[in-house]
Amino acid sequence: MSQELVVHLIKETLWISFLIAGPILIVGLVVGLVIGILQSVTQVHEMTLTFIPKIVAVALTLLFLMPWMMQSLLAYTTNLFSLITGLS
Repeated sequence: MSQELVVHLIKETLWISFLIAGPILIVGLVVGLVIGILQSVTQVHEMTLTFIPKIVAVALTLLFLMPWMMQSLLAYTTNLFSLITGLS
């Protein structure tokens, strides 16, 4: 196993993890920001008002993006296994 292959695998692993986690984190960030602004404007600082919308938004994002996530991870895993079998 060459050093270039290891660096490529690490780079590909980090990239796929960013692609998978990015949309979920962005949705949580945007919803939290919107709720925070609404709480500042209305001066209602209830802790459950931030958690419930974030949980619902993240769950809906996961539900909507799950086929794409599974397809991406399956393609990555298949590629990784083909590289492993090609090494021996």
